[in-house]
Amino acid sequence: MKLIQADQENLQFEMAHPEKFLLQQVLQCYPLVPATYHRLSKQKSDSNHEENQRLLEEALQAQRQEHRQQIEALLNDAKRFEVCAAGYEVRFSRVEMEWLLQVINDVRIGSWIAAGSPSPKAEPNPPPTKQTMMMEFAAYFEMCFLRALDGGKSSEHD
Repeated sequence: MKLIQADQENLQFEMAHPEKFLLQQVLQCYPLVPATYHRLSKQKSDSNHEENQRLLEEALQAQRQEHRQQIEALLNDAKRFEVCAAGYEVRFSRVEMEWLLQVINDVRIGSWIAAGSPSPKAEPNPPPTKQTMMMEFAAYFEMCFLRALDGGKSSEHD
């Protein structure tokens, strides 16, 4: 995936056919972080703790429904992915990039949780699973989008 144009409002990328497929797969997994994963506090000393936790979960559910609708609109937009020699060109507004990053991060973290929250130091080369592969795909798109938002700059570790 390559950033080909960026201005104050939009970013345009070129992506290969497999990258489009993987992005669609990542987006279709949303949401993956369990609603109960988000806690207001680990301590239940507040007398309204349960009510406040319920309100948080309702707010998260509403946000997830809104994100799901946006994902469906993006994936069903026939003009979003334009065929080109390298595969596809796709354009996202900077606002769309912000929510895409939220969605993709949810999939990355949710995949990590589903994989048992593995430590990077636990096993040098663990066998890939569906969860760890989805976690890596989501991380790839996060890196591409964050780099594009940062002006296309590469880090010294690339």
